[in-house]
Amino acid sequence: MAGPPRFLTLADVAEVLNTSSAQVYALVRRGELPAIKIGGRGQWRVEATQLEEFIQQMYADTKTFVDEHPYVESEPRGESGQS
Repeated sequence: MAGPPRFLTLADVAEVLNTSSAQVYALVRRGELPAIKIGGRGQWRVEATQLEEFIQQMYADTKTFVDEHPYVESEPRGESGQS
């Protein structure tokens, strides 16, 4: 019984994140998403555990952003109660 693969292609990662392979490649090249380069043609692979850690970090970063920039619903125009 084989479990889920340990390593994912950039296309696999793009599918998980619902983004493009180019965006995933940019994340890898910027060092935001750890990956390895294997083989003579230098194919990139992302370890599944690294992807999960990246996702959790993005949740934490997003929470920090939301906490620091709370959403404030603007009053609709013309309904401010001022005459």
